[in-house]
Amino acid sequence: MDAQQHPTEQTVRALVQRSHRGPNDLTLTTDRRRPTPGVGDYLIRVGAAGINFADVMQSHGTYGGGPQAPYVAGFEAAGEIVGVGPDVESPLPLGTHVVGVGPGAFAQYMTMPAAGVLPVPSGWSDAEALGLVLNWATALAALKPLGEIKAGEVVLVHAAAGGVGQAAVRLARHYGARVIATASAAKHGAVKALGADEVLDPTRPDLAEEITRLTGGVDLTLESVGRTTFEVSLSVTEPFVGRVVVLGAASGDAALTTHDLIFTHQVQIKGLHIGALALRQPSLYRSLLVEIEALIAHGVYPPGTPQVHPLAEGPAVLRRLEAGRTRGKHALDPWR
Repeated sequence: MDAQQHPTEQTVRALVQRSHRGPNDLTLTTDRRRPTPGVGDYLIRVGAAGINFADVMQSHGTYGGGPQAPYVAGFEAAGEIVGVGPDVESPLPLGTHVVGVGPGAFAQYMTMPAAGVLPVPSGWSDAEALGLVLNWATALAALKPLGEIKAGEVVLVHAAAGGVGQAAVRLARHYGARVIATASAAKHGAVKALGADEVLDPTRPDLAEEITRLTGGVDLTLESVGRTTFEVSLSVTEPFVGRVVVLGAASGDAALTTHDLIFTHQVQIKGLHIGALALRQPSLYRSLLVEIEALIAHGVYPPGTPQVHPLAEGPAVLRRLEAGRTRGKHALDPWR
């Protein structure tokens, strides 16, 4: 099937990252050529594009394997299939709304590898489906296959007001864990409403002591902050049997030595990058998506409620995200 069969605009509105100097060099253009779907790709008319901390890292050139400037920014989106590239096995029909990841999501059209998409759940808008294959899959992978969560365990979730953090709190509660969360003071109410048992300010100087006092020791820690919380995460996690899943470094890299692991923090440390997992362990990734579909069917995973902004506001939203001044999921509408 030829993507050109579907009449669409030849040029598109897009946010282009001009350099690796951060969100300030992200600019709106109106003359990008509409992409053509490659082998195994769909062409997607973007309904809503998700904003993630990885977008901030990419804008500074610090995201491993990220695109080189200049490039159309963004990588997560939901929208309508309007074209199919060569060699897509059993393609979904044109007009199907899907959510997935691919290059250049902050634009009116993008390409997306067909193997990694999921249909937008029935009755949901494109924006409501954002996070499905990214935030929720990351949280689920961190808790289950990597984190080996069991009912009755104590789970520590850092950055619990963010997209992955909110999903992790909901899921950990669903799987029967007691949840200790960290978030800035203004976000405590929102995190409590998700089901966290305790919410602590990550900047308090006695954070490790307070977590240990409340729990006696943490079975599973989801570490997404990096430098400012990493030492706390290691020190409160149960030695030998405790797991620390590292899935982000929003505050910068933290160092860890073999000496630390042998003599100070004898914990199980596991690294998680959901894109790499999808690539290197595709059957495991598909099993996560199948489980997410079951969670949706059972009402555990509700439609998302992202704050949707016009495309031109993308740089400002990324600056707020970088400064820690956002909560929950944010998205862009490239047609506004």
